[in-house]
Amino acid sequence: MVFFFTSTVVDPPVRLFMGLDKYENEDLIKWGWPEDVWFHVDKVSSAHVYLRLNPGQTIEDIPTAVLEDAAQLCKANSISGNKMNNVDVVYTLWSNLRKTASMDAGQVAFHKDKEVYKIRIDKRINEIVNRLNKTKEEVKLDLRAEREKRDALERDQAKKEQKERMQKEREEQERRKKEASLRNYDNMFDASKMTSNHDTGNDSDDFM
Repeated sequence: MVFFFTSTVVDPPVRLFMGLDKYENEDLIKWGWPEDVWFHVDKVSSAHVYLRLNPGQTIEDIPTAVLEDAAQLCKANSISGNKMNNVDVVYTLWSNLRKTASMDAGQVAFHKDKEVYKIRIDKRINEIVNRLNKTKEEVKLDLRAEREKRDALERDQAKKEQKERMQKEREEQERRKKEASLRNYDNMFDASKMTSNHDTGNDSDDFM
């Protein structure tokens, strides 16, 4: 089961989501998307909250208000973190999460620490948490199937773009060939390169 929340602090609204428990979190880690941004309270147990970026959007493009919503959701769903003030919530792209066989369910590390960002939450803001909880939806998803569908669409799009590039390259080659052919044709009738009998020293009509 995956819980979805709608953040209306931007237009159009965005959706945040998290797993039911650590085992659901494990599936989210395994079958996440490259477009997913992962949030977690730093150094204490908490929910794993995700935001899926739009095409072309980067982690640096996330509005501050959306970051605050995601961070507040993490804090509110942390037994220890919910009671603490001045906590950091870390976030990074899903592709930066590192999982090893020795780790417990839901536990992760990072490939590159420099690609991990932080946002400081001074205290729980009930107005934000209550607003998000009012939009909460429980959705049963086959996370593997969703990821495979996403990858299939990406492959199809890549093939389409490659086909279009190859077509443009063929058209460009044809255009260059035509231009080269026209230049050769024009050179054949370039008056400055044409000769006459006079040019060769024979200005007589008498061929004998």
